[in-house]
Amino acid sequence: MTETVYLRRPPDWEEHEKPALPGSPAMLSHAAWERVCYALVAILVGITGGLGNALFTANLPTIQGQMGLTSSEAAWLTGAFVTFNVTANLLIYKFRQQYGMRLFTEISLGAYALLCLLHLVLGSSASLLWLRAASGLAAAACTSLGTLYMLQALPRTYVLKMLVLGVGISQLATPLAWILSPSLLNHGQWQNLYMLEAGLALLAFAAVVMLKLPAGVHLKAFEPRDFLTMGLLIPGVGLLVAVLVQGTTRWWFNAPELAWMLMAAISLICAGLYLEHHRPNPLLHTRWFAQGATIRFVIGAIVLRFLTTEQSYGVVGLMRTLGMTAEQMQPLFIVILIGTVLGIGASALTFGLETAGKQLLAAIVLLGVAAIMDFDRSSLDRPANFYVSQFFLAMGSGMFMGPLMLQGIAQGLKNGPHFMLTAIVTISLTQTLGGLMGSALLGTYQTYREQAYSVALVEQIDPTHPLVAQRLQLQQQALAPYITDSAQRAAQASAQLAQIVRREAHVQAFNDVFRVIAMAALSYLLWSVLLLGRAKLAASQAARRAASTTHDMGTDAAMEPDDEGGAPPVSTSTPPSR
Repeated sequence: MTETVYLRRPPDWEEHEKPALPGSPAMLSHAAWERVCYALVAILVGITGGLGNALFTANLPTIQGQMGLTSSEAAWLTGAFVTFNVTANLLIYKFRQQYGMRLFTEISLGAYALLCLLHLVLGSSASLLWLRAASGLAAAACTSLGTLYMLQALPRTYVLKMLVLGVGISQLATPLAWILSPSLLNHGQWQNLYMLEAGLALLAFAAVVMLKLPAGVHLKAFEPRDFLTMGLLIPGVGLLVAVLVQGTTRWWFNAPELAWMLMAAISLICAGLYLEHHRPNPLLHTRWFAQGATIRFVIGAIVLRFLTTEQSYGVVGLMRTLGMTAEQMQPLFIVILIGTVLGIGASALTFGLETAGKQLLAAIVLLGVAAIMDFDRSSLDRPANFYVSQFFLAMGSGMFMGPLMLQGIAQGLKNGPHFMLTAIVTISLTQTLGGLMGSALLGTYQTYREQAYSVALVEQIDPTHPLVAQRLQLQQQALAPYITDSAQRAAQASAQLAQIVRREAHVQAFNDVFRVIAMAALSYLLWSVLLLGRAKLAASQAARRAASTTHDMGTDAAMEPDDEGGAPPVSTSTPPSR
């Protein structure tokens, strides 16, 4: 391990004021109004980091249509955001140790706002690609900075509760984007979305400059090999992201370039990890990933993120298939926003080292119940039919992130503070790539099931069947005022019936998606209960062994000679006479 080199002399802090880790600000005593300001800046910065991409995702069909992009081209935009968002912590963690978190955020927010304004002028797909990449970098920086600001809002004794609130702020961005989108698009074109992005970025930039975080420890953190590792891992992760976002669009087995990209991604990532494995002072501690506890944590984090895709992919995808617009889904996302706020609030109020596991179990139950309630949907369902299930899912989503962060960080810090970056990158990878993999897997499964249902439904449609013939006749009568030619009316009626068949096949396929998610939630819940039971049994056995050892040691001590080397003391009293 290299020797620590301080770039600035640390201030003479009191013991309770010292930063928890290098790169973190000191925990000073603030006036009440200052703490309120820190909390407000945390909310502004956290929402700024997530709202840009959430607005883009919610309005992707509109943006894609207005800019003339194909589905494959639009997928590259999503990939650019994810790539820079998931790999940003490789740079952020050491940058904030050496130069401070505020400087990095000022640079990323300034570039983000500048690219928003540039895209408003150019309006090209190339400028949008650069903007999405900058948005991913700024989102990662804002998430970290918002959490650090929120930690200043209350004294140090409430640090765990503030951690939950700081991490949870960015989760509010998605429902807020769906709520705001209709009014933004009703008063103009897509430019309004980027004007809002640029305005929020400039506001957050001004707030960070005006209200600075307390100073922390600044030490020499970067090494030349760090940049070699980044040069291998960032393109590797980018190629992996490209495969995931393009797989369902180009289809996995119809695009040979996806195989080449996947092989290149595996080669680059393995080369980067090999380099880290043999470094004396690595960015990522690869041996940590081989520990059983780490493997269980990674699996659990990915499954939890996978369960939340029921909302982002399942419900939204079904509603879009049924022709629902953002304006029609607005009330649903108001319910989701309320559920998310309540979930974050409940987690923060009851959060602690002893309750983190219970909160994770409660979140799994809520996510599973939501999926079970959506088992049997039909083409007649509308956003109002999802209020209860998505409220439960939003509460579960808001509840699990804080305990998950605590478990990951605690698991990393067991091996020392140098494992902090490894734990942070692992959490980021499981959540970002977990959501992306979830959407890719569910999208593939939904497409496969939709094709199977379409074939089955088409086989059941016989034009000579009385009910089918009657349906075709009614459709032809409805088209009669618009189409005079009988042959064209018959063809159009058949096309409409085929469209209805495809819609019903999509609905049935989404029902299968909800079943898969519910089965995953139930399986993970049973596995978690089993692990919890095994842990309690091991703890009780260890306690019994410790008690037995203590008892044996006490017995041995009683039988040992005294300090003068004699035999154990015996009674010298004369037994009573009979």
